[in-house]
Amino acid sequence: MKDIKEMILGGKTAIGIELGSTRIKAVLIGEDNSPIASGSYGWENKYKDNYWTYSLEDVWKGLQESYRALAEETKNKYDVELQTVGAIGFSAMMHGYMAFDEEGELLVPFRTWRNTTTGEAAAELTELFQYNIPQRWSISHLRQAILNKEEHVKDIAYLTTLAGYVHWKLTGEKVLGVGDASGMFPIDINTGDYNKRMIGQFDKLVEGEKYPWNLRSILPKVLSAGESAGVLTEEGAKLLDPTGGLKAGIPLCPPEGDAGTGMVATNSVAVRTGNVSAGTSVFAMIVLERELSKVYPEIDLVTTPDGSLVGMVHCNNCTSDLNAWVNIFKEFMETTGLEANMGKLYDDLYHKALEGDADCGGLLSYCYFSGEPVTGFDEGRPLFVREMNCKFTLANFMRAHLYSSLAALKIGLDILFKEEKVQADEIFGHGGLFKTKGVGQGFLAAAMNTPVSVMETAGEGGAWGIALLASYMLNKVQDETLSRYLNEKVFAGNKGSKMEPEAKDVEGFDAFISRYKACLPVERAAAECMK
Repeated sequence: MKDIKEMILGGKTAIGIELGSTRIKAVLIGEDNSPIASGSYGWENKYKDNYWTYSLEDVWKGLQESYRALAEETKNKYDVELQTVGAIGFSAMMHGYMAFDEEGELLVPFRTWRNTTTGEAAAELTELFQYNIPQRWSISHLRQAILNKEEHVKDIAYLTTLAGYVHWKLTGEKVLGVGDASGMFPIDINTGDYNKRMIGQFDKLVEGEKYPWNLRSILPKVLSAGESAGVLTEEGAKLLDPTGGLKAGIPLCPPEGDAGTGMVATNSVAVRTGNVSAGTSVFAMIVLERELSKVYPEIDLVTTPDGSLVGMVHCNNCTSDLNAWVNIFKEFMETTGLEANMGKLYDDLYHKALEGDADCGGLLSYCYFSGEPVTGFDEGRPLFVREMNCKFTLANFMRAHLYSSLAALKIGLDILFKEEKVQADEIFGHGGLFKTKGVGQGFLAAAMNTPVSVMETAGEGGAWGIALLASYMLNKVQDETLSRYLNEKVFAGNKGSKMEPEAKDVEGFDAFISRYKACLPVERAAAECMK
């Protein structure tokens, strides 16, 4: 305790704060990169005027509350006021659309990654660039706003992501980590910057609009992991900590997206490694040895925080429907006079799924709270359907919902592994789906037919990942790569618990996916009829 106190007083710690889809989390790490305090704040997106969004007021309230909780825990644990640290990093949900005018005012409400309103633009840009441009990428949102003749476009002075916005307001620097930037616009991995050819193609495409900006002038500067990204200003310190306790002048690392911080938090930045983050959304990141042979609409090409090429399968829906069903069981327990311990309830229901049939016994679920581009849906409706002669048991019911949370992901990953013959030596899982030991992990191993490991630190998530990137910037020695830093100074000796895929589960998941694909028209009918 004395050593930690001296570490804090000496500014030898680092803070990472990540704005996730349901929680904003702050983590304080020590010199050994282990978490020593944390704080969090729950929040939810809102569906307003046909867009999924979060208000800027909620952004700052959440940041202030998560930092306040972190500082309070630090005070309670170590009897020391948190006034300075060695470095800070911010990360957030990738992609989306945050457009600002010359005065720094937001022109339209933040459009998040969850929106599936840019299909026309995404298809047009994919064809133009001959490079997959997903609907949620910032450039798709910009192009769609142009196609929609939105009045605000002419006034854009700066376009960034949520992490880039927070970093800008705290430091005055309009920069972005390369991983997050790769979800705004394609990156040339040879230069570590936006693809020059495609920038030119976009400018030519919109030149008839006579806008006062060109694309490069409104995008953030791209930085790689380890580079300096400015310092906390006096105004920024007060914005994050209104009490005035936090001092200005603290260095900040490049802001990153949650996909990149997940890779860092699972030591998955080296070639032939990968990770799966499973929470409200689910995405897999596989670090590639080579370019893919052709363009796949299901596969995004992004980068690690240090600029290596990554094949990404991103699905908008994962655990939201699953959580809703667990809450139904909670309500049932309370109706019968039983007290519901949510942690135990999740564990019990997840473990019950292990007793189910490998193919879920004829039960089928679609967890589409929103659209799902991987399977071609602009809108979704949560849907449960079963065959008349199915084995309708609680075990199969829970197993079907757990399979469903990974089904769209499996469809995309089958392209990488089966068609492109991509090799992955290790896959790491992290996020809420893996909290119950051995269940989500085993089902993911079956979906991918690949061993999956979960580390003890996986629960720390992206906030820890961005704290590690802040620590890397602060403590790396000359020419020390991010992968080497993580291997030797963070994860040395920590390989996690590994689960091999079981043949019967692999076969069962494949059978479930065949039924899942065949019944997609049922889900489409639900989306069309339930308005």
